[in-house]
Amino acid sequence: MTEMNKGKVYLIGAGPGDPGLLTLKGQDCIRKADVVVYDYLAAPALLAHAAPGADLIYVGKKGGDHTLSQDGINRLIVEKGLQGLVVARLKGGDPFIYGRGGEEAEALLEAGVAFEVVPGVTSAVAAPAYAGIPLTHRDYTSTLAFVTGHEDPTKETSQINWSSLAAGIGTLVFFMGVKNLPHITARLRENGMAADTPVALVRWGTTNRQRTVTGTLETIVRVAREAGIKAPAIIVVGRVVELRERLRWFEDRPLLGKNVVVTRARAQASDLVARLGDLGANCLEYPTIEVEALEDQTLLDQAIDNLARYDWIVFTSVNGVRYFFERLFTRGFDVRALHQMRTAVIGPVTAERLRDYGLKADILPESYRAESVVAAFKDEPMAGRRVLLPRAAEARAVLPDELARMGAQVDEVIIYRARQVTAGARQLVDDLRAGRIDLVTFTSSSTVSNFRALLPDAEADQLMQGVRVASIGPVTSETAASLGIKVDVTADEYTIPGLCRAVQTLYAAESAA
Repeated sequence: MTEMNKGKVYLIGAGPGDPGLLTLKGQDCIRKADVVVYDYLAAPALLAHAAPGADLIYVGKKGGDHTLSQDGINRLIVEKGLQGLVVARLKGGDPFIYGRGGEEAEALLEAGVAFEVVPGVTSAVAAPAYAGIPLTHRDYTSTLAFVTGHEDPTKETSQINWSSLAAGIGTLVFFMGVKNLPHITARLRENGMAADTPVALVRWGTTNRQRTVTGTLETIVRVAREAGIKAPAIIVVGRVVELRERLRWFEDRPLLGKNVVVTRARAQASDLVARLGDLGANCLEYPTIEVEALEDQTLLDQAIDNLARYDWIVFTSVNGVRYFFERLFTRGFDVRALHQMRTAVIGPVTAERLRDYGLKADILPESYRAESVVAAFKDEPMAGRRVLLPRAAEARAVLPDELARMGAQVDEVIIYRARQVTAGARQLVDDLRAGRIDLVTFTSSSTVSNFRALLPDAEADQLMQGVRVASIGPVTSETAASLGIKVDVTADEYTIPGLCRAVQTLYAAESAA
């Protein structure tokens, strides 16, 4: 054997489809890789873990269409390893379970390239689990077998002991067997397995595209054909399939299979994406805005230098809190500079962000909009009071105007703006044209106006045909209406959790109709 080169290849199990099922070690290996070589079944979201500038190489195999042959893949990872590069070889599921990872490891060994195997969650376990099918259960079976379903039925001699499978194993899991389903069911029955043995097919397991059909050895071929089940799918044979009706959990989520556009700034979208994902949605992040601090902070600096003269400070957004305190600390002050001031916020999320800095809001209105903040000040003696209002360039004039009418002196200081983002415009329009989008979410008037600006005027109405729209609050909905965008549901509580509840209610009502 040749001396090992300084390059290294990680054979990483990318899991069955849900990006959350990637192991922590697998994630770490992707992050440090110079090259990421990935398969068709490796979740695209995993590529987000790659370092900036990493070379991303697709070598997927779909049906009979091979981007690169297995020998070609072997040569590729060997070549990159010999160049002294760190390679993350992402393989769907587990690399050593019908993933040909053993062949790749042998090629690396022969070439003198160091390698490491990072096991992954195999679809044989994950897909049934997400379908509510435990592969073993003490009341049903204690034996389990994984079997390839891709064996050529025309071979003279099968490597599969069908008689042992049919008579001696309680649960059978077949990989890559959809095309050969008639052959699989026939061989099991020929070898003594009862015709009424339960069977399940789980397609696109663990993803928002998951779909499960059930039948028996006698009926499943017809059931799968009528349901249009195609690869990739896992086949489960055995009495444990009976448990699905009681234990199913994943496919009952209200947004399963829905493609939902998130227009919020990417840096602030994680909570919305996570909540919608928990409801089963596939979130497509097309941020239409990017929030940034003003380059010229002169007015804010003047306000900070004179904080002692203010009676109130009012925050109308999380961003306002963030940029104000970042500048406060940059100037050498801390929260003690606000000791004589009272605080008001527009909503609970902003109040929570304020608490991160050790401050409790004196005013938190029941309804989270500028008009409610104004109403909350009705019982306060505002005549002659000085109010500092650090806010966005795009903010409405309702709050400063109304406080001024109460006799307050309001210093409105613009400290950040929402800049339009257009980077994903082409893909967004392509997805709309192809009918791949079910719902668009808007979290501010800026996201609406910038989203509409991305749509070609001549096609805008047509592109939004059949697309549901959810808005975080009435002001955002009004902006949408003014731009010709029909809003299907507006959140009662103008927060991210409130928006998600509104979306859930929308689809629940449609399902019940």
